[in-house]
Amino acid sequence: MVRLSAVAALAALSTLAAAHPEPHHNHAMVKREVDYRNDLANKQTRSLEKCAGSQKMKRHQQRAVERRAATLQRLRKERGVSDKKIKHRRTVADLQAFEEVNHNKTGVVSTDVEANSLFGANTSCILTPENTIGPYFVTGEYVRSDVTEGQAGVPLHLEMQFIDTNTCEPLPDLFIDIWACNSTGVYSGIDASSGQGGLNTTFLRGVQETNSEGLATFDTVFPGHYEGRATHEHVVAHVGAKLLANGTSTQGTVAHIGQLFFDETLREAVEATYPYNTNTIDVTTNLADMWAPYQAENNYDPFPEFVYVNSEKIEDGLLAWISIGVDSTANRNTNATNAAYYDAAGGHDSGKSVAGGGGSGSAPSGSAPAGASGTPSA
Repeated sequence: MVRLSAVAALAALSTLAAAHPEPHHNHAMVKREVDYRNDLANKQTRSLEKCAGSQKMKRHQQRAVERRAATLQRLRKERGVSDKKIKHRRTVADLQAFEEVNHNKTGVVSTDVEANSLFGANTSCILTPENTIGPYFVTGEYVRSDVTEGQAGVPLHLEMQFIDTNTCEPLPDLFIDIWACNSTGVYSGIDASSGQGGLNTTFLRGVQETNSEGLATFDTVFPGHYEGRATHEHVVAHVGAKLLANGTSTQGTVAHIGQLFFDETLREAVEATYPYNTNTIDVTTNLADMWAPYQAENNYDPFPEFVYVNSEKIEDGLLAWISIGVDSTANRNTNATNAAYYDAAGGHDSGKSVAGGGGSGSAPSGSAPAGASGTPSA
């Protein structure tokens, strides 16, 4: 397996913009953290190898195939799509091959193709790497499946299935936290003085409780980009979190911190559309990103599989899915530093990660944003 040089990952450190800062790391610190996370991924992958051929995993996989096929048909119907072809991402072995051997090209197949051949390809029992929390983690987010809040961009229906590395079983009752920047590179929930959306904004953030299949699904938009980082989606898994009366949740124990990445061809297709194409900041590729898995191999694949809802029009959205192995006994709370928190009074700067306080944004209304629910859905 050819591995990319660590220089490519470290080079991104010198390009971070002051207007959108990431935490400062020196080269030695980055190397130690990446090595630690790779070791962790290797260990957990070995613990999952016994799961891959088990009958229960095969049953879970077949249910996943049926579920994804039904979800695609639902999304196509909702968007009035009638064409008979699907554009999809082909399976890849590792980041190096993905970037350099044209696996990033999409293929077009008939919708009549056997569901297993399209939806059976996923990253089951392949871990996404434990990754940095980043400087824009906000606790107290609303429990909801639709986090769009009217944000412009390519619709993304994201399905994540969480598997316990200890038991090979799906993990129900996890609270899954996601967040990403919008189509022009801005995060919600963070003090506007740092170039973000304001403490009282909540777009593209939300929490879902996994169901009996270990499944959490979100309706969001494809993330934009900002200087120094490849396009990515943050994911955190909480064990023992509790739903609160105001539709938010407690943190519980953080068992997994990760980021999902997207192939360059897909990103280019998305960013050719409005309003992504109004972003004048230079793109950072996956290979140049300091936290992208530059040593990615069969131990983990942090790229979700996906299909276009409409093969002729990416604006009609994407269906993406990935399975993530989690050690449910792990405790990553010390790594889960929040930049801000949200409560009944609105957003507050924590003073821990991003400078500033007070915030701008509109005053909190006291009501939950669109899509928030007192009962978590899956």
